[in-house]
Amino acid sequence: MKRKLIAAIGIAGMMVSIAACGGDSGDGDKKAGADGYAGETLTVWVMDGSSPDQWQKDVAAAFEKKTKAKVKFEVQTWNGIQQKLTTALSEENPPDVFEIGNTQTPAYAKTGGLADLADLKSSIGTDWSESLNESAVFDGKQYAAPWFVVNRVVVYNKKVWADAGIKELPKTRDEFYAALKTIGDKTDAEPIYLPGQNWYHFVGLAIGEGAELVKKDGDKYVSNLADPKITAAMETYKKFQGLSEAPKDKDEATPQQGEVFAKGDVGAFIGMGWEAGIAIETNPKIEKDIGYFTIPGETAAKPEGVFLGGSNLAVAAGSKKQELAKEFLKVTLSDEFEGALAKANGVIPNKDALQTNLKGNAAAEAAAPAAGGGGTTPLIPEWAAVENAPNPIKTYMTAVLNGKAPAEAAKQVEEEFNKRLSQQQ
Repeated sequence: MKRKLIAAIGIAGMMVSIAACGGDSGDGDKKAGADGYAGETLTVWVMDGSSPDQWQKDVAAAFEKKTKAKVKFEVQTWNGIQQKLTTALSEENPPDVFEIGNTQTPAYAKTGGLADLADLKSSIGTDWSESLNESAVFDGKQYAAPWFVVNRVVVYNKKVWADAGIKELPKTRDEFYAALKTIGDKTDAEPIYLPGQNWYHFVGLAIGEGAELVKKDGDKYVSNLADPKITAAMETYKKFQGLSEAPKDKDEATPQQGEVFAKGDVGAFIGMGWEAGIAIETNPKIEKDIGYFTIPGETAAKPEGVFLGGSNLAVAAGSKKQELAKEFLKVTLSDEFEGALAKANGVIPNKDALQTNLKGNAAAEAAAPAAGGGGTTPLIPEWAAVENAPNPIKTYMTAVLNGKAPAEAAKQVEEEFNKRLSQQQ
Protein backbone atom coordinates (compact mmCIF):
# COMPACT_ATOMS: atom_id res chain seq x y z
CA MET A 1 0.00 0.00 0.00
CA LYS A 2 1.36 3.39 -0.96
CA ARG A 3 1.58 5.59 2.11
CA LYS A 4 1.22 9.31 2.20
CA LEU A 5 3.33 11.72 4.21
CA ILE A 6 1.35 11.06 7.36
CA ALA A 7 2.40 7.40 7.21
CA ALA A 8 6.04 8.25 6.86
CA ILE A 9 5.90 10.62 9.80
CA GLY A 10 3.92 8.25 11.99
CA ILE A 11 6.43 5.40 11.74
CA ALA A 12 9.66 7.25 11.25
CA GLY A 13 8.68 10.35 13.15
CA MET A 14 11.84 12.23 12.15
CA MET A 15 12.37 11.79 8.45
CA VAL A 16 13.32 14.81 6.39
CA SER A 17 10.48 16.00 4.17
CA ILE A 18 11.31 18.20 1.19
CA ALA A 19 13.90 20.33 -0.47
CA ALA A 20 13.63 23.17 -2.90
CA CYS A 21 15.98 23.24 -5.82
CA GLY A 22 17.39 26.58 -6.88
CA GLY A 23 16.52 27.49 -10.44
CA ASP A 24 16.99 30.63 -12.47
CA SER A 25 19.41 33.20 -11.14
CA GLY A 26 17.75 36.12 -9.41
CA ASP A 27 18.40 39.12 -7.25
CA GLY A 28 17.52 38.14 -3.72
CA ASP A 29 17.56 41.75 -2.55
CA LYS A 30 15.09 42.97 -5.17
CA LYS A 31 12.01 44.49 -3.59
CA ALA A 32 8.60 43.25 -4.64
CA GLY A 33 6.70 45.74 -6.74
CA ALA A 34 4.25 45.68 -9.62
CA ASP A 35 6.76 43.62 -11.60
CA GLY A 36 9.41 43.20 -8.92
CA TYR A 37 9.95 39.48 -9.42
CA ALA A 38 8.60 39.07 -12.94
CA GLY A 39 10.47 36.41 -14.88
CA GLU A 40 11.80 34.58 -11.80
CA THR A 41 10.95 31.03 -10.81
CA LEU A 42 11.09 29.53 -7.34
CA THR A 43 11.47 25.75 -7.31
CA VAL A 44 10.07 23.90 -4.29
CA TRP A 45 10.39 20.21 -3.59
CA VAL A 46 7.47 18.59 -1.76
CA MET A 47 7.40 15.04 -0.47
CA ASP A 48 5.08 12.52 -2.05
CA GLY A 49 1.67 12.97 -0.42
CA SER A 50 2.47 16.10 1.58
CA SER A 51 0.30 18.48 -0.44
CA PRO A 52 -2.53 17.80 -2.90
CA ASP A 53 -2.14 18.80 -6.54
CA GLN A 54 -5.00 21.31 -6.35
CA TRP A 55 -3.50 22.92 -3.26
CA GLN A 56 -0.22 23.35 -5.12
CA LYS A 57 -1.99 24.91 -8.09
CA ASP A 58 -3.89 27.34 -5.85
CA VAL A 59 -0.73 28.34 -3.96
CA ALA A 60 1.15 28.85 -7.22
CA ALA A 61 -1.61 31.06 -8.60
CA ALA A 62 -1.74 33.20 -5.45
CA PHE A 63 2.06 33.47 -5.37
CA GLU A 64 2.20 34.57 -9.00
CA LYS A 65 -0.57 37.11 -8.46
CA LYS A 66 1.30 38.59 -5.50
CA THR A 67 4.86 38.58 -6.88
CA LYS A 68 4.61 38.11 -10.67
CA ALA A 69 7.01 35.20 -10.17
CA LYS A 70 6.31 31.53 -10.75
CA VAL A 71 6.77 28.55 -8.44
CA LYS A 72 7.70 25.07 -9.59
CA PHE A 73 6.80 22.23 -7.24
CA GLU A 74 8.89 19.08 -7.57
CA VAL A 75 7.63 15.98 -5.78
CA GLN A 76 10.30 13.95 -4.00
CA THR A 77 10.25 10.42 -2.61
CA TRP A 78 11.36 9.48 0.88
CA ASN A 79 14.03 7.04 -0.20
CA GLY A 80 17.36 8.86 -0.21
CA ILE A 81 15.92 12.32 0.50
CA GLN A 82 18.16 12.99 3.49
CA GLN A 83 21.36 12.65 1.47
CA LYS A 84 19.80 14.48 -1.46
CA LEU A 85 18.93 17.46 0.74
CA THR A 86 22.35 17.52 2.36
CA THR A 87 24.02 17.53 -1.04
CA ALA A 88 21.68 20.20 -2.43
CA LEU A 89 22.38 22.56 0.47
CA SER A 90 26.13 22.29 -0.11
CA GLU A 91 25.97 23.20 -3.79
CA GLU A 92 26.43 26.63 -5.37
CA ASN A 93 22.75 26.91 -6.25
CA PRO A 94 21.00 25.31 -3.27
CA PRO A 95 17.25 24.92 -2.74
CA ASP A 96 15.32 28.14 -2.23
CA VAL A 97 12.57 26.74 -0.02
CA PHE A 98 12.25 23.22 1.34
CA GLU A 99 10.13 21.15 3.65
CA ILE A 100 12.09 19.48 6.40
CA GLY A 101 11.15 16.98 9.10
CA ASN A 102 10.55 18.80 12.38
CA THR A 103 13.00 16.72 14.40
CA GLN A 104 15.64 17.03 11.68
CA THR A 105 15.58 20.83 11.65
CA PRO A 106 18.23 21.30 14.39
CA ALA A 107 20.79 19.20 12.51
CA TYR A 108 20.49 21.32 9.37
CA ALA A 109 20.43 24.54 11.37
CA LYS A 110 23.65 23.57 13.11
CA THR A 111 25.45 23.04 9.81
CA GLY A 112 24.53 26.55 8.65
CA GLY A 113 22.26 25.37 5.87
CA LEU A 114 19.17 27.28 6.96
CA ALA A 115 18.44 31.00 6.72
CA ASP A 116 17.37 32.96 9.81
CA LEU A 117 13.61 33.61 9.56
CA ALA A 118 13.21 35.90 12.56
CA ASP A 119 11.61 38.58 10.40
CA LEU A 120 9.07 36.08 9.07
CA LYS A 121 8.20 34.98 12.60
CA SER A 122 7.57 38.57 13.69
CA SER A 123 5.48 39.38 10.64
CA ILE A 124 3.25 36.30 10.23
CA GLY A 125 4.11 33.91 13.05
CA THR A 126 3.07 35.70 16.22
CA ASP A 127 0.24 33.21 16.78
CA TRP A 128 1.99 30.03 15.67
CA SER A 129 1.33 27.20 18.12
CA GLU A 130 4.19 27.05 20.61
CA SER A 131 4.30 23.25 20.56
CA LEU A 132 4.69 23.24 16.77
CA ASN A 133 7.12 26.12 16.56
CA GLU A 134 9.52 24.66 19.12
CA SER A 135 11.17 22.44 16.51
CA ALA A 136 11.72 25.38 14.14
CA VAL A 137 13.96 27.18 16.66
CA PHE A 138 17.61 26.30 17.27
CA ASP A 139 19.96 28.09 19.65
CA GLY A 140 17.30 30.73 20.13
CA LYS A 141 17.01 31.56 16.42
CA GLN A 142 14.10 30.96 14.06
CA TYR A 143 15.54 28.71 11.35
CA ALA A 144 12.28 27.41 9.90
CA ALA A 145 8.52 27.90 9.99
CA PRO A 146 6.14 25.27 11.41
CA TRP A 147 3.91 23.78 8.72
CA PHE A 148 1.93 20.91 10.24
CA VAL A 149 2.08 17.92 12.58
CA VAL A 150 0.25 14.66 13.17
CA ASN A 151 -0.07 12.64 16.35
CA ARG A 152 -1.53 9.45 17.73
CA VAL A 153 -5.07 8.75 18.87
CA VAL A 154 -7.03 5.80 20.20
CA VAL A 155 -8.54 3.82 17.33
CA TYR A 156 -11.29 1.61 18.75
CA ASN A 157 -13.82 -0.99 17.66
CA LYS A 158 -17.30 0.33 18.44
CA LYS A 159 -18.86 -3.15 18.31
CA VAL A 160 -16.39 -4.61 20.81
CA TRP A 161 -16.97 -1.71 23.18
CA ALA A 162 -20.76 -2.07 22.84
CA ASP A 163 -20.54 -5.81 23.47
CA ALA A 164 -18.70 -4.99 26.71
CA GLY A 165 -21.54 -2.67 27.72
CA ILE A 166 -19.41 0.49 27.60
CA LYS A 167 -21.65 3.44 26.81
CA GLU A 168 -19.32 6.42 27.30
CA LEU A 169 -15.82 7.04 26.03
CA PRO A 170 -13.17 7.45 28.74
CA LYS A 171 -11.94 10.93 29.63
CA THR A 172 -9.10 10.02 32.00
CA ARG A 173 -6.27 7.49 31.97
CA ASP A 174 -7.91 5.49 34.78
CA GLU A 175 -11.25 5.43 32.96
CA PHE A 176 -9.47 4.25 29.82
CA TYR A 177 -7.80 1.41 31.69
CA ALA A 178 -11.07 0.45 33.37
CA ALA A 179 -12.85 0.33 30.02
CA LEU A 180 -10.19 -1.91 28.55
CA LYS A 181 -10.32 -4.14 31.62
CA THR A 182 -14.09 -4.43 31.16
CA ILE A 183 -13.57 -5.54 27.56
CA GLY A 184 -11.20 -8.24 28.79
CA ASP A 185 -13.64 -9.39 31.46
CA LYS A 186 -16.85 -9.34 29.42
CA THR A 187 -15.81 -10.25 25.87
CA ASP A 188 -13.46 -12.61 24.07
CA ALA A 189 -11.65 -9.68 22.46
CA GLU A 190 -8.12 -8.55 23.22
CA PRO A 191 -8.69 -5.25 25.08
CA ILE A 192 -5.84 -3.35 23.41
CA TYR A 193 -3.16 -4.25 20.93
CA LEU A 194 -0.04 -2.57 22.31
CA PRO A 195 3.30 -4.09 21.24
CA GLY A 196 6.20 -3.63 23.59
CA GLN A 197 8.13 -1.29 21.34
CA ASN A 198 5.55 1.29 20.23
CA TRP A 199 8.19 3.75 21.32
CA TYR A 200 6.66 6.94 19.93
CA HIS A 201 3.69 6.37 22.23
CA PHE A 202 6.16 5.90 25.08
CA VAL A 203 7.82 9.19 24.10
CA GLY A 204 4.37 10.78 24.32
CA LEU A 205 3.87 9.42 27.82
CA ALA A 206 7.28 10.81 28.80
CA ILE A 207 6.31 14.21 27.38
CA GLY A 208 3.14 14.04 29.45
CA GLU A 209 5.24 13.48 32.57
CA GLY A 210 7.38 16.50 31.72
CA ALA A 211 10.37 14.23 31.22
CA GLU A 212 13.44 14.64 29.00
CA LEU A 213 15.05 11.66 27.31
CA VAL A 214 18.52 13.23 27.52
CA LYS A 215 20.30 15.58 29.89
CA LYS A 216 23.42 17.72 29.76
CA ASP A 217 26.62 16.39 31.34
CA GLY A 218 29.18 19.15 30.97
CA ASP A 219 29.33 19.96 27.29
CA LYS A 220 27.70 16.76 26.06
CA TYR A 221 24.31 15.07 26.15
CA VAL A 222 23.79 11.74 27.91
CA SER A 223 20.92 9.34 28.57
CA ASN A 224 18.27 10.41 31.05
CA LEU A 225 16.31 7.15 31.03
CA ALA A 226 16.94 6.66 34.76
CA ASP A 227 14.95 9.81 35.57
CA PRO A 228 11.95 9.06 37.86
CA LYS A 229 9.65 10.82 35.38
CA ILE A 230 10.76 8.46 32.63
CA THR A 231 10.14 5.57 35.02
CA ALA A 232 6.61 6.86 35.65
CA ALA A 233 5.94 6.98 31.90
CA MET A 234 7.25 3.45 31.47
CA GLU A 235 5.14 2.17 34.35
CA THR A 236 2.03 3.61 32.65
CA TYR A 237 3.03 1.92 29.40
CA LYS A 238 3.60 -1.37 31.22
CA LYS A 239 0.21 -1.21 32.90
CA PHE A 240 -1.62 -0.89 29.59
CA GLN A 241 0.66 -3.33 27.78
CA GLY A 242 -0.29 -5.89 30.41
CA LEU A 243 -3.78 -5.97 28.88
CA SER A 244 -2.36 -6.81 25.45
CA GLU A 245 -1.33 -10.07 23.84
CA ALA A 246 1.06 -8.25 21.51
CA PRO A 247 4.75 -9.26 21.55
CA LYS A 248 6.94 -7.33 23.95
CA ASP A 249 9.89 -7.24 21.55
CA LYS A 250 8.17 -5.89 18.42
CA ASP A 251 6.93 -2.46 17.33
CA GLU A 252 3.61 -1.35 15.86
CA ALA A 253 4.73 -2.13 12.31
CA THR A 254 5.79 -5.74 12.99
CA PRO A 255 3.16 -6.80 12.15
CA GLN A 256 1.19 -3.74 11.10
CA GLN A 257 -1.19 -3.15 13.99
CA GLY A 258 -3.89 -2.05 11.56
CA GLU A 259 -3.86 -5.55 10.10
CA VAL A 260 -4.20 -7.08 13.55
CA PHE A 261 -7.09 -4.72 14.38
CA ALA A 262 -8.79 -5.65 11.09
CA LYS A 263 -9.62 -9.11 12.40
CA GLY A 264 -12.33 -7.53 14.58
CA ASP A 265 -11.28 -9.10 17.88
CA VAL A 266 -9.27 -6.17 19.29
CA GLY A 267 -10.85 -3.41 21.35
CA ALA A 268 -8.39 -0.62 20.53
CA PHE A 269 -4.89 0.39 19.55
CA ILE A 270 -2.79 3.55 19.87
CA GLY A 271 -1.85 4.80 16.44
CA MET A 272 -2.07 7.29 13.63
CA GLY A 273 -5.42 7.89 11.97
CA TRP A 274 -4.11 6.53 8.66
CA GLU A 275 -3.51 3.16 10.31
CA ALA A 276 -7.28 2.65 10.39
CA GLY A 277 -7.02 2.72 6.60
CA ILE A 278 -4.79 -0.35 6.76
CA ALA A 279 -7.50 -2.12 8.74
CA ILE A 280 -10.16 -1.12 6.22
CA GLU A 281 -8.03 -2.21 3.28
CA THR A 282 -7.48 -5.57 4.99
CA ASN A 283 -11.13 -5.99 5.97
CA PRO A 284 -13.56 -3.46 4.39
CA LYS A 285 -16.42 -4.65 6.60
CA ILE A 286 -14.73 -3.23 9.71
CA GLU A 287 -15.02 0.37 8.54
CA LYS A 288 -18.47 0.84 10.07
CA ASP A 289 -17.15 -0.21 13.48
CA ILE A 290 -14.11 2.09 13.66
CA GLY A 291 -14.09 5.11 15.96
CA TYR A 292 -11.47 7.48 17.33
CA PHE A 293 -10.89 9.42 20.53
CA THR A 294 -8.13 11.50 22.10
CA ILE A 295 -5.72 9.51 24.27
CA PRO A 296 -6.93 10.29 27.81
CA GLY A 297 -4.48 11.84 30.25
CA GLU A 298 -4.20 11.70 34.00
CA THR A 299 -7.07 14.20 34.32
CA ALA A 300 -9.99 15.00 32.04
CA ALA A 301 -8.70 18.55 31.63
CA LYS A 302 -5.47 17.52 29.91
CA PRO A 303 -5.05 14.83 27.23
CA GLU A 304 -2.16 12.39 27.33
CA GLY A 305 1.16 13.62 26.04
CA VAL A 306 1.81 12.79 22.39
CA PHE A 307 4.72 12.80 20.01
CA LEU A 308 4.27 15.41 17.28
CA GLY A 309 5.69 14.26 13.96
CA GLY A 310 5.54 16.76 11.15
CA SER A 311 7.18 19.19 8.81
CA ASN A 312 8.66 22.66 8.84
CA LEU A 313 9.39 24.91 5.87
CA ALA A 314 12.84 26.45 5.55
CA VAL A 315 14.85 28.74 3.27
CA ALA A 316 18.37 27.76 2.24
CA ALA A 317 21.06 30.02 3.68
CA GLY A 318 22.80 29.99 0.30
CA SER A 319 19.73 30.79 -1.77
CA LYS A 320 20.03 33.79 -4.09
CA LYS A 321 16.28 34.35 -3.79
CA GLN A 322 15.72 34.64 -0.07
CA GLU A 323 13.32 37.57 -0.22
CA LEU A 324 11.23 35.88 -2.89
CA ALA A 325 11.34 32.67 -0.86
CA LYS A 326 9.93 34.51 2.14
CA GLU A 327 7.13 35.88 -0.02
CA PHE A 328 6.32 32.30 -0.96
CA LEU A 329 6.20 31.31 2.71
CA LYS A 330 3.87 34.20 3.47
CA VAL A 331 1.45 32.85 0.89
CA THR A 332 1.84 29.19 1.83
CA LEU A 333 1.52 29.78 5.58
CA SER A 334 -1.41 32.18 5.28
CA ASP A 335 -4.61 31.18 7.06
CA GLU A 336 -6.19 30.42 3.68
CA PHE A 337 -3.68 27.85 2.53
CA GLU A 338 -2.64 26.54 5.92
CA GLY A 339 -6.31 25.90 6.63
CA ALA A 340 -6.87 24.33 3.22
CA LEU A 341 -4.00 21.88 3.74
CA ALA A 342 -5.35 20.90 7.16
CA LYS A 343 -8.77 20.26 5.66
CA ALA A 344 -7.45 18.28 2.70
CA ASN A 345 -4.89 16.11 4.51
CA GLY A 346 -6.28 15.98 8.05
CA VAL A 347 -3.05 17.37 9.53
CA ILE A 348 -2.82 19.68 12.55
CA PRO A 349 -2.20 23.26 11.31
CA ASN A 350 0.36 25.65 12.82
CA LYS A 351 -2.29 27.81 14.51
CA ASP A 352 -4.83 26.59 17.04
CA ALA A 353 -7.48 28.83 15.50
CA LEU A 354 -7.24 26.91 12.23
CA GLN A 355 -8.20 23.57 13.77
CA THR A 356 -11.80 24.27 12.77
CA ASN A 357 -10.71 23.09 9.31
CA LEU A 358 -10.50 19.54 10.72
CA LYS A 359 -14.25 19.34 11.32
CA GLY A 360 -15.69 16.21 9.77
CA ASN A 361 -12.41 14.28 9.88
CA ALA A 362 -12.97 12.05 12.90
CA ALA A 363 -9.34 10.97 13.31
CA ALA A 364 -8.00 14.51 13.00
CA GLU A 365 -10.63 15.85 15.40
CA ALA A 366 -9.49 13.26 17.93
CA ALA A 367 -5.83 14.17 17.44
CA ALA A 368 -6.16 17.95 17.66
CA PRO A 369 -6.88 18.36 21.41
CA ALA A 370 -3.56 16.75 22.36
CA ALA A 371 -1.39 18.74 19.94
CA GLY A 372 -1.01 21.77 22.19
CA GLY A 373 0.57 19.67 24.94
CA GLY A 374 2.58 17.48 22.62
CA GLY A 375 6.28 17.49 21.91
CA THR A 376 9.09 15.74 20.07
CA THR A 377 12.19 13.72 20.67
CA PRO A 378 15.11 15.91 21.86
CA LEU A 379 15.67 18.77 19.42
CA ILE A 380 19.41 18.38 19.23
CA PRO A 381 21.56 17.44 16.21
CA GLU A 382 23.05 14.54 18.18
CA TRP A 383 19.70 12.78 18.47
CA ALA A 384 19.47 11.26 14.98
CA ALA A 385 21.89 8.40 15.69
CA VAL A 386 19.86 7.26 18.71
CA GLU A 387 16.99 6.06 16.55
CA ASN A 388 19.10 3.78 14.36
CA ALA A 389 18.38 0.07 14.83
CA PRO A 390 18.64 -1.40 17.34
CA ASN A 391 17.10 1.61 19.06
CA PRO A 392 18.26 1.55 22.72
CA ILE A 393 14.94 2.98 23.88
CA LYS A 394 13.14 0.00 22.38
CA THR A 395 15.63 -2.29 24.12
CA TYR A 396 14.91 -0.49 27.40
CA MET A 397 11.16 -0.87 26.97
CA THR A 398 11.31 -4.58 26.27
CA ALA A 399 13.60 -5.15 29.24
CA VAL A 400 11.16 -3.44 31.61
CA LEU A 401 8.19 -5.32 30.17
CA ASN A 402 10.06 -8.58 30.68
CA GLY A 403 10.53 -7.85 34.37
CA LYS A 404 13.66 -5.75 34.80
CA ALA A 405 13.47 -2.77 37.12
CA PRO A 406 13.37 0.48 35.09
CA ALA A 407 16.61 1.71 36.69
CA GLU A 408 18.37 -1.55 35.80
CA ALA A 409 17.02 -1.46 32.24
CA ALA A 410 18.16 2.15 31.86
CA LYS A 411 21.64 1.18 33.05
CA GLN A 412 21.73 -1.70 30.59
CA VAL A 413 21.38 0.60 27.54
CA GLU A 414 23.20 3.65 28.93
CA GLU A 415 26.58 2.94 27.32
CA GLU A 416 25.11 2.44 23.84
CA PHE A 417 22.76 5.42 24.25
CA ASN A 418 25.64 7.72 25.22
CA LYS A 419 27.89 6.35 22.48
CA ARG A 420 25.30 7.35 19.89
CA LEU A 421 24.83 10.78 21.41
CA SER A 422 28.57 11.37 21.12
CA GLN A 423 28.81 10.55 17.42
CA GLN A 424 30.01 13.39 15.20
CA GLN A 425 27.23 15.03 13.21
